[in-house]
Amino acid sequence: MADDLDLPSDDEGLTLPDATESVSGLDIGGQAAATAVVERPAPIIRGKIDRHGVAMGTGRRKTAVARVRIKDGSGQILINERPLAEFFPLERDQNMIQAPLVATETAGKVDVWVRVKGGGPTGQTGATVLGIARALSAKDHGLHPRLSEGGFLTRDGRMVERKKYGHKKARRSFQFSKR
Repeated sequence: MADDLDLPSDDEGLTLPDATESVSGLDIGGQAAATAVVERPAPIIRGKIDRHGVAMGTGRRKTAVARVRIKDGSGQILINERPLAEFFPLERDQNMIQAPLVATETAGKVDVWVRVKGGGPTGQTGATVLGIARALSAKDHGLHPRLSEGGFLTRDGRMVERKKYGHKKARRSFQFSKR
């Protein structure tokens, strides 16, 4: 019965690919895949270092502005000349401010001095985080990818929407009375 069909026999040289062999460099279509290396442009560093070796960064969020200075030290964080826990009593705010230092493994190795004004607690926290991240990036350019991945170098552009004329607030109209 097998003689009736034209099937190749084992001695005719039918070879199957070995399971241990891997075909590399091929994509789905069977053509060689192009290995193009995408080069990233150099990051823009939005901080600076003064002549004493102190890294500075400015952060903004809503209407709050934070001016941050970072230098090598023991890990002390002062905000408006007060300790972190005293200025920001909420643990959430304290953790947010320490997040860029923890992500870059510089917590306890640098002293942070912050002057923040304007806005409320949330805006001041966000401004401080951005300022710390920018100062760390200026101090050591190698930390930029980790800070960028964590989202610490991204400015949150959300602001309060302005009040429009003919409305009670930004979007709320005056109460409509049909009769």
